[in-house]
Amino acid sequence: MKSNVESLTKASSCGDILQYIELDDSGTKKSSKKKDKKKSGPTVVNMKLLFEVTEPAGNEAPSLIRVSTQQHCVKMPLPLDCVLSVTTDESLATVCTGLVEALNKQLADMEEVVLRYRKGSSFLVPQPFHFQLPEPAGFTTVIYPAGVPDSQLQDAREDLHKRFKLPSDRPYLRRANAFHFPDAAYKDGYLRNPHIHLNPPNIEDAKLYLVQGVYSYHHYMQDRVDDDGWGCAYRSLQTICSWFQQQGYVETAVPTHTQIQQALVDVGDKEPRFVGSRQWIGSIEVQAVLNQLLGVTSKIMFVSQGSELTTKGRELANHFLTEGTPVMIGGGVLAHTILGVAWSENTGQIRFLILDPHYTGGEDLQTITDKGWCGWKGPEFWDQNAYYNLCLPQRPKTI
Repeated sequence: MKSNVESLTKASSCGDILQYIELDDSGTKKSSKKKDKKKSGPTVVNMKLLFEVTEPAGNEAPSLIRVSTQQHCVKMPLPLDCVLSVTTDESLATVCTGLVEALNKQLADMEEVVLRYRKGSSFLVPQPFHFQLPEPAGFTTVIYPAGVPDSQLQDAREDLHKRFKLPSDRPYLRRANAFHFPDAAYKDGYLRNPHIHLNPPNIEDAKLYLVQGVYSYHHYMQDRVDDDGWGCAYRSLQTICSWFQQQGYVETAVPTHTQIQQALVDVGDKEPRFVGSRQWIGSIEVQAVLNQLLGVTSKIMFVSQGSELTTKGRELANHFLTEGTPVMIGGGVLAHTILGVAWSENTGQIRFLILDPHYTGGEDLQTITDKGWCGWKGPEFWDQNAYYNLCLPQRPKTI
C-alpha cells in the first residue's frame, strides 16, 4: 500500500480515507440534501489496483525455454472486481492485505470457471458478482461465465446454497440478486424502494410487516404512455412484475400495457379488441396475467366493504412475513399497491403502507414521500362502502 497523501499510512484506520473522498470539485464538503438524510447501507470506497511496473532489476540472468509441442495462446481480459467489508477502525494495512487475498482467490475462482465451461478452444469470460447474504456469510463474490443464463447454472447455485447454508426455496445467488452499491445509479430511470425513506407510523405495540427485497415504482405517465385515469392497475401489476424480476425469479422484462392486454386475450379472459383499448383491469385480471406471463400463482382476498380491511391485519402480516411480495388491491374503486402493514396484535390497530400508481410527476423521491404518493395510511384511506379484491402473489419455490 502506497499513498500520495502523507497523513495516510499503513497504520491509519480506513475511516480516515473518508475525509479525502467526500469532497466535491471545489474542495468543500458535499452538501447533504434533505432526501439523503436516511441514507442506508454501507459507505462505499472505490479503490483502483495499480501495479508498480518499474521495479529495480535484479541480478538474475534471463532463462529461455524452447518447447517443441504445439501451443495455444489465448488473451482474455479478466474483469477483476473485489469487495471487502470492514469496520472503520481497521488499519489500511489490514485492508490492503485483505484485498490482495481477495484478488488471489478471485483469480483462482476465475481460472476454475474458465476451464469448467471451456468448449475446445472457445473460452467464456468469467464475471464476478457480489452478494450480500444472511449472516454469517455476509458479502460474498461468485464468478459466473458470461453468456450462460441463470437457468443453466442451477447445479452451481445448489452447491453454493449448501456451502453457505442458505434456504433452498428462494433465490439468493442469481445475477438479479447481486448487491446494488448505494453510489451506483439504476440505468432504467425508475425509483427503487421509496418506502425505505419513510418513518414508521406511531402505533403503540405495533410491529412492521413489509415487502421483502427490491421493486421499481411504476405509475401514471411513465414510458411515454398516457394512462392517466385508466392505467392504475396496470402500473400496480408492473410494480409486482418488477419485484419478481429483481428477486431473480424471472428474467423477462416488465410487461407493457399492450403485453398485459394481449396476455388476457391469450388466456381467454378478454376479446381481441381489448388490445389497444383504455379499459380498466382489476385484481382477478392481475392474477391471470401473473400466471400467464410469469408462471406465478396468487391468492385472492375479498372484502365486501372497505371498513372490513381493518380486520385483515393478521392475514396481511402473515403474507408479508412469509411471501414478502407487493399486494395489488382493487375492486369497485381505484387500484393501489400495498407494501406492508403496521399492525398491533393486541389492539388490532393497523396502518397500511401504500404505493400510489396515480402519481403523474417525475421521479422525485422527495415529492413522492412528502406528498404521500408513497406513505402510511389509516383505515379511513379506503372507501368504507366499496368492495375490494386483493391479489396476493405467492413466491415460487426455487433457487
